[in-house]
Amino acid sequence: MSDLALPDAAAAPAAGSRPAAVPRHVAVVMDGNGRWARQRYMPRFFGHKQGVDALVRAVNTFADRGVEFLTVFAFSSENWKRPSEEVSGLMSLVLVAVSKYLAKMAGDGVRIRIIGDRSAVSDKLRQAWEHAEQVTRDNHRITLAVAFNYGGRWDVVQACRHAVAQGLPPEQIDEAWLSQHMALSFAPDPDLFIRTGGEMRMSNFLLWQAAYSELFFTECLWPDFGQAEIDAALAAYAQRDRRFGSLPAHPVVPAGT
Repeated sequence: MSDLALPDAAAAPAAGSRPAAVPRHVAVVMDGNGRWARQRYMPRFFGHKQGVDALVRAVNTFADRGVEFLTVFAFSSENWKRPSEEVSGLMSLVLVAVSKYLAKMAGDGVRIRIIGDRSAVSDKLRQAWEHAEQVTRDNHRITLAVAFNYGGRWDVVQACRHAVAQGLPPEQIDEAWLSQHMALSFAPDPDLFIRTGGEMRMSNFLLWQAAYSELFFTECLWPDFGQAEIDAALAAYAQRDRRFGSLPAHPVVPAGT
């Protein structure tokens, strides 16, 4: 676990408790599925399948802790470079996951939103997404935004293209306008950005929206990211001093001054 993460998961609050400060919106890079499978001498697809199961559990845990929005990086625009059989397997896994878990998530009060470029996926997959969004549109317990064929740079570019298509003069294009045309325009910016799997980079995920997010990196591989790890991340967030560029409310005065 990195220096930016809480080093001792045992120090996290007990399952079911609520940290003093709860992020309204959490973003997660779900990394480590392939390595998890390799450690068990299993194919990478097995790790991705376990990753879906971990996501379903995580959604409910975050909701129980009071998080209102959870955005997860499921498939990046760069993931098309992976072997074709893995990409095909991931597409099939999404369809299976919708079929297997949609009724449960809908019953649990989860609203599902899909963000990303839908033009490159099959009609069958787009229809499954639209069905999931329609079935869960009136749920309010937590909103799960799944970033699929998504990239942070793509998000900025597509918002700029909206401005060009509308013929807006440059002086009318500001941060507020662009934010309203980003893929996550329906949600507040993430308060907490989590990456599992030991890597410490953002990998082109929510580059615009995560400008002021608190970062939490952990060595834990995504299929093993359960309640204890979630509570550790939330406890670390509760300890952060979020100033957004301002001075602390009570600045520390060096001794002897």
